[in-house]
Amino acid sequence: MAGIYIHIPFCKKACTYCDFHFSTSLKYVDEMTDAICSEIIKKKDRITDQVGTIYFGGGTPSVLPSKAFEKIFNTITTHFSVSSDAEITIEANPDDLDAKKISELRQLPVNRFSIGIQSFFDEDLIWMNRAHNSSEAETCIKRSQDAGFENLSIDLIYGYPLLTDSKWLRNINKAIEFETPHISAYSLTVEPRTALASSIKRGKEVPLNDEQSAEQFITLIDKLKAGGFEHYEISNFSKPGKYAVHNTNYWRGVPYLGIGPSAHGFDGQTRYLNIANNAAYLNQLQEGKLAETIEELDQYDRFNEYVMTSLRTMWGTSLNKIEADFGKAFHKDTLKNIKPFLERQWLTHQDEHLTLTADGKLFADYIASELFLIHDDHYN
Repeated sequence: MAGIYIHIPFCKKACTYCDFHFSTSLKYVDEMTDAICSEIIKKKDRITDQVGTIYFGGGTPSVLPSKAFEKIFNTITTHFSVSSDAEITIEANPDDLDAKKISELRQLPVNRFSIGIQSFFDEDLIWMNRAHNSSEAETCIKRSQDAGFENLSIDLIYGYPLLTDSKWLRNINKAIEFETPHISAYSLTVEPRTALASSIKRGKEVPLNDEQSAEQFITLIDKLKAGGFEHYEISNFSKPGKYAVHNTNYWRGVPYLGIGPSAHGFDGQTRYLNIANNAAYLNQLQEGKLAETIEELDQYDRFNEYVMTSLRTMWGTSLNKIEADFGKAFHKDTLKNIKPFLERQWLTHQDEHLTLTADGKLFADYIASELFLIHDDHYN
């Protein structure tokens, strides 16, 4: 089944580390909602399969009023066949999930929250310039569960200077105690043109420590495994069978629509990239046009993307799929390119699948990049 991703480009505050597309002005929420609905209608013929997942990302989707969600849902259900058991996720910040907002969302088809906790320590949240505090981080989880939202995911961040190993352990243990079925954890990275990058460049913040990040990643894996979680993707952990369906479909190459400014869509052969500018996006849709560029993916692009995404998962990269979808030459070169990683015991080759070892997970992006093939590679 296909998916729909909807990018809501609004946030209350700008986190110091974030380079996602958003605006802190909520002035044009109504106009943006109308434009998103218009884009959904214009793209209704791009996927013909039943819709199995809908994901509101951002930005901070939870800043939208409930009437905006209702309008978007009505547009989707009018123009698409949505599965009765579709996974429907809203990314939310803890400060938005008060009793009133949760009650309103409970009346909509939403059945999953992905909550941006990041840390349970106030000093860390202040350093990140998050809009919530530690008390809200805890109460929003309990409140959501009490309201019947059992399918929750919480986000945590590690590898930043304020996060001692002791604090990281406490964050992990607290996340486990809440008994949410899914936890996503990300190593902080310094993205260009962010406040954090600027602070480091000016000497106001110390550079990140790769060794700290690696050690905290290993701690994360060990603790969550002991807590009954499966490490099913580099940054994602879940109780058995409680994987994020929408994101898992990304990694498996399932087609999806991308709606909203900066959103990406994919139909198996072509990637559609929406403009990352709110004003330009609104103007284009108001003129009856789609604010997108189209990228045709060739055989090499699709191969590299498959390797990059599949290798990050516990299911790994299928050599049989490589041969079937891309040909014997791709299969042959992959077998050649994996040899050094098998020798280092960073990869395993079993049942025609390549999977990362515990040590290999520390170098996932590097390993994938070394397996990429380009047009200059010669095949017999």
